[in-house]
Amino acid sequence: MKTKREDIRNIAIIAHVDHGKTTLVDELLKQSGVFRANQEVAERVMDSNDIERERGITILAKNTAIYYKDTKINIIDTPGHADFGGEVERVLKMVNGVILVVDAFEGAMPQTKFVLKKALELKLPVIVCINKIDRPEARPEEVIDEVLELFLELDASDEQLDCPFIFASAKSGFAMLNLNDERKDMTPLFETILDYIPCPEGDPDADTQVLISTIDYNEYVGRIGVGKVDNGVIKVNQDCVLVNAHDAEFKKRVKISKLYEFDGLNKVEIAEAGIGSIVAISGIADIHIGDTICSPENPVAIPFQKISEPTIAMHFMVNDSPLAGQEGKYVTSRHIRERLFRELNTDVSLRVEETDTTESFKVSGRGELHLSVLIENMRREGYEFAVSKAEVLYKKDENGKLLEPMELAYIDVPDEFSGSVIEKLSIRKGELRSMTTTNSGSTRLEFSIPSRGLIGYRGEFMTDTKGNGIINTIFDGYGPFKGDFPYRQLSSLIAFEAGESITYGLFNAQERGTLFIGPGEKVYAGMVVGQHGKSDDIEVNVCKKKQLTNTRASGSDDALKLVPPKIMSLEQCLDFIDNDELLEVTPKSLRIRKKILDHTLRYRANRK
Repeated sequence: MKTKREDIRNIAIIAHVDHGKTTLVDELLKQSGVFRANQEVAERVMDSNDIERERGITILAKNTAIYYKDTKINIIDTPGHADFGGEVERVLKMVNGVILVVDAFEGAMPQTKFVLKKALELKLPVIVCINKIDRPEARPEEVIDEVLELFLELDASDEQLDCPFIFASAKSGFAMLNLNDERKDMTPLFETILDYIPCPEGDPDADTQVLISTIDYNEYVGRIGVGKVDNGVIKVNQDCVLVNAHDAEFKKRVKISKLYEFDGLNKVEIAEAGIGSIVAISGIADIHIGDTICSPENPVAIPFQKISEPTIAMHFMVNDSPLAGQEGKYVTSRHIRERLFRELNTDVSLRVEETDTTESFKVSGRGELHLSVLIENMRREGYEFAVSKAEVLYKKDENGKLLEPMELAYIDVPDEFSGSVIEKLSIRKGELRSMTTTNSGSTRLEFSIPSRGLIGYRGEFMTDTKGNGIINTIFDGYGPFKGDFPYRQLSSLIAFEAGESITYGLFNAQERGTLFIGPGEKVYAGMVVGQHGKSDDIEVNVCKKKQLTNTRASGSDDALKLVPPKIMSLEQCLDFIDNDELLEVTPKSLRIRKKILDHTLRYRANRK
């Protein structure tokens, strides 16, 4: 017999990038009394890892819980970037409703559409929170219309269309039901959650069923499965069976060794949990997302949607450059293999495959950002390796025709730059779908473009729009192959010999293009030291010294002025490298190099 659990609400907070999800969770935590009055609290407390804090983005979905009027509200903060969309799809299975956060100035954006579509498909009720209404250029009334149009476009039901709207500023810590209300605190949002989000339902007397929706990983206890108790009760030391809806043969006997519930930012050990509770379970070594924990008497798997397939791949390989092994702690193929397979514990959208050589692994993910975050994490942990240029994963249709991943790109640029953006994306096989201008002097362009057309484009886009453009992309299925196009207009300056770069050599080389290195840096033959101003690679000698004889004055050297080198970030390096180049990644350096270092062998390979 199904019953309702009135003292619990389970919600997820979903939105486009930077619309204020994590900051909103901060305020809900503060105002529900999770922190002591004098406790020092970091901003965006849910973004726990270093890269999330530095970049101000959420990568992994996080669980927390607060209490309001004797009701426990379990909250899940989700990522906004399309590359981490796999995280959002899964956690929605744990909740009974969502808060859709929309920026009062930017309005409905591509990722807003993606996350809302997933929530509506699961028939979840939605509370719309128009955030940042204290921004000077906020336009809440127009944004309400945009959101309602989006609901209609996504075929929302009448109940879903009749959703409550809340106006808030997460940063200033207030929410209100009407724009003219007094700005006090978050109470209107708390009340709306209790009134509008249904409480979890289930049969407390039935056999146990818990669907695992996320995996946490901890060095000390290994894998921790997080999921919602759908039916029955789960207890410590209970004997259970693991089953999976996508694999009818799979059955495994397990024992529940430890159970936790979330309370604020902590996990609290408990003896048992009933329907509607979100629990963390440790002690099951190979638990996976989508597994259902059941009673042995009646093992029935809960259906679970398949995780989106990866669209982009890179090769991670052992670093074999002349400077290999000098800066990293973990350099062998065994180290790299272990680390990549360990990443699979927590990242469901990632694939790692062995290749025909033990030195190289093919790693596939959802996008450049997804893979660059993995590379950055690995180099911080002391790994040294090389990666190849990102390539897209093609498919064949039933007639044998080649299909490639397509994306929708939404671009906001000041009017004067729209021409150059349209020109650049057309070369990269992009098709302009729509173009609208706003009163504030900016243009919104919507393109359908192959995923490979966006590889290496972001840096160029920032230069073309003088840093004023915003580009958002979202995966749009597979489409027919669009044909070849040039990735890079300019090519590389290659070091001619090994040694240390010297001002005299650099001064002669800088006339040929833009340098990536300054004086006193180690270089080797075949390393890329800059970008050539023309379309063919050229070798330069940056280690060249000035030969001093009695006809040359030694004093005239002081006048050599070097242009400061262009220091590139990891993303810029990944954007820059071409198909015949690799990026050497160490904890201290990023070096671009040719795959074939020897000049003669490289020349022969190019002629072939």
